[in-house]
Amino acid sequence: MHSMFADAFSDMGRLDNITLVMVFHPQYLESFLKTQHYLLQMDGPLPASYQHYIGIMAAARHQCSYLVNQHVNDFIQSGGDQKWLNGLENAPLKLRNLGELNKLLAHRPWLITKEHIEQLLKTGEHSWSLAELIHAVVLLAHYHSLASFTFGCGISPEVHSDGGHTFRPPSVGNYCICDITNGNHRGDESRHTAGSLSSDSSFEVEVLMEKMKLLQECRDEEEASQEEMATRFEREKTESMLTFAIEDEDPPPGREVSKHFEDTSYGYKDFSRRGMHVPTFRVQDFSWEDHGYSLVNRLYPDVGQLLDEKFHIAYNLTYNTMAMHNDVDTSTLRRAIWNYVHCMFGIRYDDYDYGEINQLLDRSFKVYIKNVVCSPEKTTKRMYDSFWRQFRHSEKVHVNLLLMEARMQAELLYALRAITWYMT
Repeated sequence: MHSMFADAFSDMGRLDNITLVMVFHPQYLESFLKTQHYLLQMDGPLPASYQHYIGIMAAARHQCSYLVNQHVNDFIQSGGDQKWLNGLENAPLKLRNLGELNKLLAHRPWLITKEHIEQLLKTGEHSWSLAELIHAVVLLAHYHSLASFTFGCGISPEVHSDGGHTFRPPSVGNYCICDITNGNHRGDESRHTAGSLSSDSSFEVEVLMEKMKLLQECRDEEEASQEEMATRFEREKTESMLTFAIEDEDPPPGREVSKHFEDTSYGYKDFSRRGMHVPTFRVQDFSWEDHGYSLVNRLYPDVGQLLDEKFHIAYNLTYNTMAMHNDVDTSTLRRAIWNYVHCMFGIRYDDYDYGEINQLLDRSFKVYIKNVVCSPEKTTKRMYDSFWRQFRHSEKVHVNLLLMEARMQAELLYALRAITWYMT
């Protein structure tokens, strides 16, 4: 863990709060830092100033001032032209042209077509090469999903940054990061449940474990028809569009963030209100494993491998624990969370029974997932506290890793499919 911290510090010149929260899961953190190092530090298709400016554009779409400010500093350090920071209209046309793809990827990736790719790649002074575009797409998806993680875990700026107004060690809830870095969290954390416990919540874990056990048993006994499986997917997809917390309208984003992107009123919520249909994306026709991975690796060598490893670690990560219980097989629950995220993006796995999602994910958890993945800037501490009230903070951070990686893969699937259509 300490060597990872040292590497991260030498890489970024800081040890940020994202790293300090991810350290709950060292195996994942190592993969995350390795990927981010490759995207931002190694020689790639795009120069450093472009990489950090794309990070600013992507984080700004979700009003994530924490990430925007990080990349503003990195952009300046990398020798970027500070005039660009006055607003997107001051950036080169080549970067401004990326604005539409940034908007669609962040909010409605199912609308991306080969025409969007064609516009960026057409010959001319401000055109993108395929390799540059792949690098840009990966960076956009990386920072959209990292904004989800930042808001989902309630990560605040570091003390030396704007808004970092406390000299207490950063924490998740009431849980001190100095305990985590000293390796004390496994034993102590069971005493620090994520929210205040009530008699209502005392049976949550047992009920959830019982449902998981029943689903595993039933799966062996009977299998629904393909028609029924498709119907369950459509039902879950439709329900997911309506699953939002009833919150007051947020004020428009501040000028410091909104100047880095266009069409500030565009978001996921508009789509659900208009009742537009999300066409189904069948993983059998275009999957990360069979199509996306090889395309990325071919055009931006080694990145496909790094992303694949990170997806697999997040998806398969388990300590076989649930709250106060040990020796628990959590695979059914992890798959339900991952597939629910993809379902919200219209992505369907033919071999998955979407009826399992309703049995394993209650409404408060679905509200949290929907907000973190689709409108992370609207996520509140109340949403964080209201789901899985008996679970440890490290388990809720693990949920956020799943949400972040499932979201990133969903965005990449739509973008890479459009690039494939363009190439063929």
